[in-house]
Amino acid sequence: MKIMANDEKQQALLKRLARVEGQLRGVQKLIREEEDCEKILQQLTASRRALDKSFFEMIACLVEGSVLDESMGLNERVAEVRDLLSRYA
Repeated sequence: MKIMANDEKQQALLKRLARVEGQLRGVQKLIREEEDCEKILQQLTASRRALDKSFFEMIACLVEGSVLDESMGLNERVAEVRDLLSRYA
């Protein structure tokens, strides 16, 4: 199965991951500077949510690939999607 065949979706995911990377560097800086724990937790939460959105984009990519796979019958497609969701979600 080809991963992120749509260049626009791929670029959007890469940008999102770059933002997550920047957020995590910011969290590290806050920790080094001994900032307030609540401030650090807020940034960790924002980072986690951004990473979760990236994760769900990849799940959607896998599901879309399975649903569109014409070499499988409907029951096989449903089983594949169920397997993907139980494995990764």
